Amino acid sequence: MKSGSNLEKILEAGHFAFTGELGPPRGANVEEVRKKARPLKGMVDSVNITDNQTAMVRMSSWAASLIAIQEGLEPNYQMVCRDRNRLAMQADLLGASAHGIRNLLCLSGDHQQFGDHPKAKGVFDIDSTQLIGMVKKMRDEGKFLSGAEIDEPPKLFIGAAANPFAEPLEWRVHRLAKKIEAGVDFIQTQCIYNMKTFREWIKQANDMGLTEKVYILAGVTPMKSVGMARYMKKSVPGMDVPDEIIKRLQGAPKGKVAAEGIKMACEQIEEFKEMKGVHGVHLMAIEWEHKVPEIAEQAKVLPRPQVD
Repeated sequence: MKSGSNLEKILEAGHFAFTGELGPPRGANVEEVRKKARPLKGMVDSVNITDNQTAMVRMSSWAASLIAIQEGLEPNYQMVCRDRNRLAMQADLLGASAHGIRNLLCLSGDHQQFGDHPKAKGVFDIDSTQLIGMVKKMRDEGKFLSGAEIDEPPKLFIGAAANPFAEPLEWRVHRLAKKIEAGVDFIQTQCIYNMKTFREWIKQANDMGLTEKVYILAGVTPMKSVGMARYMKKSVPGMDVPDEIIKRLQGAPKGKVAAEGIKMACEQIEEFKEMKGVHGVHLMAIEWEHKVPEIAEQAKVLPRPQVD
């Protein structure tokens, strides 16, 4: 079933997709969402709107998605399993579709102990793979998880995340296969720094025929500083930052570390364009939305294709 999603059309037409990310504010400030949205317009095929990322309270993903639509962007509405049960999830999916949101990213969500409400009850009524299956049932069969009929099914292009770097590595591709079996349409990966491990993961996915069943977008996050690289290596779960990345940033001339980080990200994007089984890039320029035009230009992904 066609969702009407621009991202879906780009991928179906065989173009190399380029998606971005926008983190909603820690308050009700509409102008902050607009400010972050402006540099992304015309640069990305869709933009992920995060859902209480790092388990910190923020403006809701669906609300920020509606502001993104007003700003001429196509949102990729994120939904985490941590905060809602299946009743609330299905209600929000119907509401999002009714308001013209056409992409959904199904996630488990960072554990609440990492955020600002560590004593919050984690819901996890269903997991991210079950969420994919539930959305597919709603969209393709026109039925709620209970089996009851939906009068007008939601139109959503279904996405999920994959982390090629979490232990045990040999299980990662099988986890991807489970999400494909559940009905996912596209995958965005964790930020990639260890290219060797990623090449092995995508080769396994190619060999198993998985890349013919799902669109895979490789995750790229430019390093802003040596401190950021060290923090991601030591403190961010499931992140694999090789020592040579830190050494290369340390070797950059004074005041040029961020520029070196962008250069490294663009080199990765160039490689992903040629890599079998990779259908695009998901750029996570965390709180660096204003740099996206520069990165898109340097990575030679402009102008973005227009599809009907």
